[in-house]
Amino acid sequence: MNNFEFINPTKIIFGKDTIGKLENEIPKDAKVLLLYGGGSIKKNGIYDQVKTALSNVEVIEFGGIPANPEYAKLLEALHIIKEENITYLLAVGGGSVIDGTKFLSAAAYYDGDTPWDILTQNIRTEKGMPFGTVLTLPATGSEMNSGSVITRVETKEKLAMGGPGLFPQFSILDPQVISSIPQRQLANGLTDAFTHVLEQYMTYPIGALLQDRFAESILQTLIEVAPKVLKDPTDYKAASNFMWCCTMALNGLIQKGVPTDWAVHAMGHELTALFGIDHARTLAIIAPSHYKYNFETKKEKLAQYAERVWGITEGNINDKAYAAIDKTEAFFHDLGIDTKLSDYTKDYEGTAEEISKRFNERQWMGLGEHQTLTPDRVEKIVKMAY
Repeated sequence: MNNFEFINPTKIIFGKDTIGKLENEIPKDAKVLLLYGGGSIKKNGIYDQVKTALSNVEVIEFGGIPANPEYAKLLEALHIIKEENITYLLAVGGGSVIDGTKFLSAAAYYDGDTPWDILTQNIRTEKGMPFGTVLTLPATGSEMNSGSVITRVETKEKLAMGGPGLFPQFSILDPQVISSIPQRQLANGLTDAFTHVLEQYMTYPIGALLQDRFAESILQTLIEVAPKVLKDPTDYKAASNFMWCCTMALNGLIQKGVPTDWAVHAMGHELTALFGIDHARTLAIIAPSHYKYNFETKKEKLAQYAERVWGITEGNINDKAYAAIDKTEAFFHDLGIDTKLSDYTKDYEGTAEEISKRFNERQWMGLGEHQTLTPDRVEKIVKMAY
């Protein structure tokens, strides 16, 4: 196992009817900017619960943050933060709203030329404006980590940012909120969390026995609860396990002491930026091809995954490893997730070359756990995913 340091300062408030506890977490003298997405929280009762809990603090609202938090829209919110002397941010939503809030947390204290520099120059945020979250859509794990991904429509870019100053101070997780989430978004959440685990697990053995079993347990749980969540989102037992899996998949724990990949995300982000495909679905498009292209360096872990997660015991290491890839793709299909780029767009020709060009321009010369995935290899993986 590799050396590591681990700190996660986010307070988790988990369980039924916990949104009311919000009033105990925000300073009474705070001036709060309440951030949310398209307005579904006003239909499912979450908005009313939040407003009741915030009745004793000054609140200004900003809605309309899109599914891929968009830079221009967030600049509107940043203007309000500065004009209204906001002191605290509250994200009520899924990963997109929380990611957008993290950007605002960083941008509020940034004194450079343009906030976009935070993303293009990989500027780590050591201190951001304090914020909390009320999670309404399990998927990204953004409620308990310090990472964020922001989209800029005008340039068709989707870039990541982060830093120790971007952990939420608290996150409220009430599994009951998933009862009103559409099937498509539930499937996306399951796929997103599953792939988050694979990015931190599907590399090569390093003797991190507990970390491997942490990861495998999350994968097994997601496989077990997925059909129950999709069939009946009001099933609290399934919902609570689903929500906690999504958080644990990307709160930093399972990646400590082990090599991690994240090349699937790097390629997937480009498909979202270019075509507007749901983030989770881009991961399902890229992952199978990525594992097949890098089969020789990943086959030991793929075979372990086959045995421990999918119960595949027959065949040699290659047989098991290929079977694991097939099982993973079949799992995505069972969720209603297509796994080829051509399933989403007919204008895919030239996509691989465009992504390779972008990675060259950014000097992303070594992706993956071995840092050997050069832009020309990325191009081949993306073409395999057509």
